Amino acid sequence: MSNNTLPRTIALGAVAAVGLVALASPAHAETEVAEPSSFTSAFTVMATPDQVINSDGVVTPGQEGATGSFTFRINSDEEIICYDITLNGVSGDYQSPAKTATHIHEAAVGKPGPPRIAFPNPAPVGDGPRTSSGCLQGPFTTGIVTDGVDSGEGFSLAEIEANPAGFTGDSHTVDFAAGVVRGQLSAVPVGGVSTGAGGTATSSVDALGLTLAGAGVVGLLAALGVTSRRRLHASA
Repeated sequence: MSNNTLPRTIALGAVAAVGLVALASPAHAETEVAEPSSFTSAFTVMATPDQVINSDGVVTPGQEGATGSFTFRINSDEEIICYDITLNGVSGDYQSPAKTATHIHEAAVGKPGPPRIAFPNPAPVGDGPRTSSGCLQGPFTTGIVTDGVDSGEGFSLAEIEANPAGFTGDSHTVDFAAGVVRGQLSAVPVGGVSTGAGGTATSSVDALGLTLAGAGVVGLLAALGVTSRRRLHASA
């Protein structure tokens, strides 16, 4: 009898333990995924310390001389966002009440707003350049919970596509809790030039480079890394 009962008891205990682990894990957290074959939009952020706003909407400059370059490529049909983030001139460790210290916030120019997506912090921590790259698929979580609701819950990447100027990219450190750098999202062409700029659509990366050169973001070519996209969005 004991030989039959013991294994069943262990098995039930294991199931219970797994259940507890599952309950302790965040529900519906975003996952790291491979880059999709196409994107519906792309955005860049030129983040600087003078654009930092604290939670009360007061200008609170970040670290002098620091800069941030954020590139986001979105496939809103699959809820995937690919990111390439570089921080320069940033010192000290990261700090944020969110689960990471590098975010997209829903916030217009000069306004505070909640984080909607939390990205892995650029590394390594030190005085040199810090970088972070990858792709995340929603549903998204940030670790900021108000009245039992995470600030990323229910957020869709289509909201960024509808109003990129209403979103900002930033990162936070121990010495600059409000933000070390910050900047608004700005749309860049996907698979061609902006039709709103008087150009014509093209799948040539070289043509895209010429378009971006005037905006001072030629470095986005390597980050975009594809020659054709499914849909063309005008710059904002």
